Amino acid sequence: MFRSLAISLLLMTPATLYAADWPQWRGPTRDCNLAKQREWPESLEGEHLTQSWQIPLGPSYSGPIVSGNKVFVTETQAETNEIVRALDRGTGELIWKTEWPGALKVAFFARENGSWIRSTPATDGQSLYVAGIRDVLVSLDVETGDEKWRVDLVKTFDAALPGFGTVCSPLADAEHLYLQAAASVVKISANSGSVIWRSKPESGGLFGAGMGASAFSSPVMATIEGVRQLIVQSRKSLFGVDLDTGERLWAIDVEAYRGMNILTPTVIGNSVFTSTYGGGTFFYDVTKSGRGFDVTERWNTNKQGYMSSPVVVDGRVFLHLRNQRFTCIDPATGETYWTTRPFGKYWSTVANGNRLLALDQRGELHLIHATPDKYRELSTRTVSESETWAHLAVSDEQVFVRDLDALTMWSWR
Repeated sequence: MFRSLAISLLLMTPATLYAADWPQWRGPTRDCNLAKQREWPESLEGEHLTQSWQIPLGPSYSGPIVSGNKVFVTETQAETNEIVRALDRGTGELIWKTEWPGALKVAFFARENGSWIRSTPATDGQSLYVAGIRDVLVSLDVETGDEKWRVDLVKTFDAALPGFGTVCSPLADAEHLYLQAAASVVKISANSGSVIWRSKPESGGLFGAGMGASAFSSPVMATIEGVRQLIVQSRKSLFGVDLDTGERLWAIDVEAYRGMNILTPTVIGNSVFTSTYGGGTFFYDVTKSGRGFDVTERWNTNKQGYMSSPVVVDGRVFLHLRNQRFTCIDPATGETYWTTRPFGKYWSTVANGNRLLALDQRGELHLIHATPDKYRELSTRTVSESETWAHLAVSDEQVFVRDLDALTMWSWR
């Protein structure tokens, strides 16, 4: 029996998606919550966490993703080309490399942090879907890197280039992809790249159409009141989208300074949590009604999120704020359990049971016991001398850290 099982595992194709894969933005379920993988150690020091390999790369804000025996990373080279690499996840050795012309000088204050590719790719195990900085979505064969199709959404819809670059990370769902691009939401066939629908474009904003309407947030898929739908946060509002038509099922305006609705919305039951720069923290209840859906604000606070998306552990929200503090919030009431001293400007956080692994942009990795009574940091360790703005990826016993100069794979012991 065990020999048959071993042979079956060996015969699995490289394109197979594994439960421990990290195949897209914020992991398998896009909420950074692992399905209780093997327990993490209580410390990050010494032999508990060891560096297995490191490869130098050009700059990127895209997080690495992991599928089967491969890890995929992006970079911008010489401010002219976008590069995608497939690496052996065990050794870091290059399997294939693909590149194309793709560059854009982002707007205003964002430019000082670099005009690099921003969106994190997604994979379904067969294809890799990469959104370049100019609203161009490309499908690549995961085994060879050969291009299957591409769609230039700016040209397709005669839209303005996104002033801050394409930030939204594509969502792969069955045979379809969903992406905020061209000042709208688009549904695309994963097989052909054909556009199935485009939602009504948003216009205006502080910087006008295009620049003001290019989104920062990435959507999630959720079932609310028994209806499976896409949950989207644009620069102006939060809304649910009908998967067949692209029409809004419900919507509510969300206050934010200059439309900086950046983090990924978090669905808790039939409600949605979000937090914005210059706005606050909000909790909305979505309910069915005779007209379809109603959405109402249950509570709000003056706490402000920024770029870091929250994680939920045991029904409580853990969030890194604009003021660089980390906080724990009761989503039922909006009550704050605790708030810490300042840390870095950005955290990407992964939950495994009641443990959090958080990487801040200074290259500091934090291991935290997630509990409402107080902030409990178990261990911290410097894992990069360069800034780490890309999202952390965790797959089984491997931790992938993408800084501005390299990708490093660390291993749990």
